[in-house]
Amino acid sequence: MSLETQAITIAAVGALGIGAQWAAWRTGWPAIVLMLAAGFIAGPITGLIDPEAAFGDLLDPMISIGVALILFEGGLSLDLRELRHSGKAVWRLATIGVLVGWTLGALSGYYIAGLVWPVAVLFGGILIVTGPTVVIPLLRQANIQTRPNSILKWEGIVNDPTGALCAVIAYEYFRRLNEFPNASVFDVAPPLLIAAVLAGLIGYASARLIAWLFPRGAIPEYLKVPVLFIAVIGVFVLTNQIEHEAGLVAVTVMGVTLANREVSSMRSIHPFKENIAVILVSGIFILLAASLKWDELTYLQTSWRPLAFLMALLFLVRPATVLISLLGTDIPWNERLFVAWIAPRGIVLVAISGLFALRLGELGIAGGQILTGLSFAVVVVTVIAHGFSVDFVARLLKVKGDTRPGVLLVGSTPWTVALAKEMRAVGTPVLIVDQSWQRLGRARLEGLPLYHGEILNEATEHNLDLSPYQVLVAATENEAYNALVCNEFAHEIGRDMVYQLGENEGSESRTSLPESIRGRALFEDGFDAGAVNQRIADGWIFKKTKLSEEFDFADAQEKLAEDASLLLLLRESGTLRFFTHAVRPKPRAGDTVISFVPPKSAQKASL
Repeated sequence: MSLETQAITIAAVGALGIGAQWAAWRTGWPAIVLMLAAGFIAGPITGLIDPEAAFGDLLDPMISIGVALILFEGGLSLDLRELRHSGKAVWRLATIGVLVGWTLGALSGYYIAGLVWPVAVLFGGILIVTGPTVVIPLLRQANIQTRPNSILKWEGIVNDPTGALCAVIAYEYFRRLNEFPNASVFDVAPPLLIAAVLAGLIGYASARLIAWLFPRGAIPEYLKVPVLFIAVIGVFVLTNQIEHEAGLVAVTVMGVTLANREVSSMRSIHPFKENIAVILVSGIFILLAASLKWDELTYLQTSWRPLAFLMALLFLVRPATVLISLLGTDIPWNERLFVAWIAPRGIVLVAISGLFALRLGELGIAGGQILTGLSFAVVVVTVIAHGFSVDFVARLLKVKGDTRPGVLLVGSTPWTVALAKEMRAVGTPVLIVDQSWQRLGRARLEGLPLYHGEILNEATEHNLDLSPYQVLVAATENEAYNALVCNEFAHEIGRDMVYQLGENEGSESRTSLPESIRGRALFEDGFDAGAVNQRIADGWIFKKTKLSEEFDFADAQEKLAEDASLLLLLRESGTLRFFTHAVRPKPRAGDTVISFVPPKSAQKASL
């Protein structure tokens, strides 16, 4: 295949993968389903992309390195300090649940799906993963209560690498048996354990070396991400020389170790590694979907076994795994049942299945070729079944959290306390965060939800669930600190959802903060913290006005004083839209307009 064809294939894979991700963002549909559809159309249906013809022998190492980087990124998400706050449930699911799920998955694969034992055992290990890239957006969209949300989130993060390790163990065991048919378990297991431990130690030592070098200036800032990137690939390739696929163990341990070391540079690396993960996830998924062959899908179309296997996975394997694992815990039964139902699979399942399908074929084990198609079927069925039912099941089992997006107010001031009272009055969840217990006195007197701590401290991430809050307003009297907070949370919440007080003078002024690091400036008048707090002292209040077909936005503006300022719109769904320098949301019937008005405006409105 020519270099030009390979380049076109790479460009097409990238465009389809990222395009599917964008379409998922615009439509709210699961990205993984759209990527599957795009890859399937481009591959088996139209033949526009043929990865095996384009890349030949390079396809296998490309997928292997991509899976390694994805598992490393998953390991970087596993902060054990935060995991401790999820209680015993996650630990049980990560230990008892792994053993039960692996056993039931393997038995279902053999007796129901009709897979041969090596394929069934390997696939049963892979099925442990629940896919945080699918679970977390699903839980955020459904707005689930904190405890079941935390259990499902951390189960997905922990079991992603665990499922990969189970697959590695199963593959290596059967590979050894394939080489030495008369070998016993005692002949095969010890070398595997030694290789896994050695690979893990190499990954651990590499992470410790990076954690030692980065803070000491041994590597310049602009090279830290490339060095980390190449180090992961190097560790993966090196440890694979010890034992096939031992590199997956090494990079997982490497990621978990770095996540739990105090490395200041890692915070700046997180956005890049997440971007790399998105690109890799998109690319590998499109490649694997496009690599499917019609004859590999015949098994799914002509036999009753795949459908029966999928039903067993949904209604037997997953519920039994969770309910057995959580026996004897203090988790309420409604939460146990909810966790037992929700288990969508994601990219790691498909990527690892595709990788080991190639490996099993090399060993001559029958049935490996249908593993990729079956894994795609598992992903589609679980994403659709759990994605479309999560809201209904959550309501039925009464595990729904607040249905409205919340507001996080940074800084306890007279203005933020008054705004918090107004938000609570209209049913919007609100939380005031401040590092000063004295300043929080105002919020305590009003009985408002509060958090005493530094919002930028990592301890806050481990002790405070920020998922219910989709809008952040930084309103301390220090504009530079407000900008720092907004810049820190812009990646997580969204640049358009972080706001601060103070006028943005623009890039022309040498004394102003750059717009690229500031939050969106509240109020068209450019009030800073001192100005709004002085107005509160002068008697200014927040005034809410309900719009209707008969009483529109123009009518509401006529009733406001000239010096009154529009603050935000509250949609009937609970969505918040703030008035800023740059954006004026369009009010419509049913919206509630909240304004910041002087005393005379309030008196005028009451006449």
